[in-house]
Amino acid sequence: MSNPTLPAEGGCRCGKVRFRISAAPLLTMACHCRGCQRMSSSAYSLSAAIAASAFELTQGEAVIGGMHGADRHYFCEHCMTWMFTRPGGIDAFVNCRATLLDETGWFSPFVETYTSTKLSFADTGAAHSFETFPPMEAYEGLINEYVMASK
Repeated sequence: MSNPTLPAEGGCRCGKVRFRISAAPLLTMACHCRGCQRMSSSAYSLSAAIAASAFELTQGEAVIGGMHGADRHYFCEHCMTWMFTRPGGIDAFVNCRATLLDETGWFSPFVETYTSTKLSFADTGAAHSFETFPPMEAYEGLINEYVMASK
């Protein structure tokens, strides 16, 4: 397990919206929930939780898409690429779609969530698996373990 070379940049499929991360991920994840399956048109979504202060748009504007609920899912208005999520009620981090970074060879999910709706073939190799989301009290330990494993 490793971290991206920082700062790391990425963007949507058409290139109109670009972003930069300036700190290592707090945690990497794969989510198997039906919402992520539908929004990614895949078996799961891949995310890197980035401290909000270390995530910035460097070009273009992102618009809210998805369910328009407490979790704010941001997309490129032109190509509709799902770029990042700001979880409702949690302003400390941004879930960046890790596969949109220009360099992705470092990425592997440390945690997988919603294995209760996981497709039978969708193995991620994640160190930790949860039927839904981990309980809130588990995140501090998961983050600490991820940081230690990433050094």
